[in-house]
Amino acid sequence: MKITLLAGSNVGSKTKTAMEYTHKIMNEKYPDVEVTLLDLASFDMVFSDGRNYWEYDGDTKYVTETIMESDAIIIGTPTFQASIPATLKNIFDLLPVNAFRDKIVGTIVTAGTPKHYMMIDQQLKPILAYMKAQIVQTYVFIEEQDFLRKEIVNDDVIFRIERLVEDTVTLTETFTKIREQKEAAYGF
Repeated sequence: MKITLLAGSNVGSKTKTAMEYTHKIMNEKYPDVEVTLLDLASFDMVFSDGRNYWEYDGDTKYVTETIMESDAIIIGTPTFQASIPATLKNIFDLLPVNAFRDKIVGTIVTAGTPKHYMMIDQQLKPILAYMKAQIVQTYVFIEEQDFLRKEIVNDDVIFRIERLVEDTVTLTETFTKIREQKEAAYGF
């Protein structure tokens, strides 16, 4: 099983911190799972110009191919202007419409205020559904007050991240078994 953790911003530290916690939890609880953390701040991404994702070079090709080869993705994103950042939107634009078909996608969202919690349901989930993702319904929403010096200080947030990791792995295993049974029924 391949799971990609995508820190969907090229600025700030809170989303990266949350994704690093997720990476640590994933490695501790599921050492057999192949986990890749992609922090968009570490890559030189180009803007989508309509080509197929495999036609790009360098970091853009690496990031998009890693996502496409994954069985599951956990997307971490900050909330900017009550929306997702342009860097994350660019990732969606670089990928094909059916990029998340047969993939489980979970979400972690950071925000400076609780007023932005609806961004997930009104903006992020519709994009993921359009791209055919099997969405983990519960998400982790983390506020400014839950961080201190690049550490998560709210135990409930850590518990919710652990639960998201568990749900993502369980759903990925379940959907894989269902697909394998469907394919076996064809008998080719």
